[in-house]
Amino acid sequence: MPQRRISARFAVDDKTEVREYFNTEGFNRWNKIYSESDEVNTVQLDIRTGHDQTIQKIINWIKADGDIEGKSVCDCGCGVGSLAIPLAKMGADISASDISDAMSTEADRRAKEMGISNAKFYTSDLESVTGNYDTVTCVDVAIHYPTEQMTGMIKHLCDLSDRRVIFSFAPKTWWFVGLKKFGELFPGPSKTTRAYLHQEEDVRKALEDAGFKIAREEFTGTNFYFSKLFEAVKA
Repeated sequence: MPQRRISARFAVDDKTEVREYFNTEGFNRWNKIYSESDEVNTVQLDIRTGHDQTIQKIINWIKADGDIEGKSVCDCGCGVGSLAIPLAKMGADISASDISDAMSTEADRRAKEMGISNAKFYTSDLESVTGNYDTVTCVDVAIHYPTEQMTGMIKHLCDLSDRRVIFSFAPKTWWFVGLKKFGELFPGPSKTTRAYLHQEEDVRKALEDAGFKIAREEFTGTNFYFSKLFEAVKA
């Protein structure tokens, strides 16, 4: 079988797995993590802390720029709205999607509960998102994309953006590869979907090939959460 067909098959399998997981037991688990629920264990609380730090770093960048009000923002893989809702509160015009209907529905519920009217949440895989936006964000989604699909994913995000892409991923280093392998020794209820790490230089090159350059970057690392964050602007 040609390599292209193999890659396509794996992509479909991963997408189906992610969609089904985050519409069922994954939604229940991650909805608690991405909330203030006390029904989380030590590992889940650590992941919540790390994710919150990444979100806050993005918000700090945008606050420092002071120009998000009235700008269009496309949040791909929005989850329960952890980033989209704060940006909407800052005055951005939000279009946010997630492959999981359960996730996007929960994000919409949270936004409406807060009286937010400048945010639209809908269900879609990343590749099907269309339009043009000032800023495109994609936080902690690349972990679900195998390496051979990651470059195309970034190209699509950049095609949606008129000015800026904010993108995070789990970096592939010897330490994190070892940590991931250690975790794989313990299958069971805590297992989720396949997790893919990415070489930092590969992500940089994909952004550059799409006509963007890195303007700011951050790293967040806790005991069980690690994420490299890039802000890339159109060159």
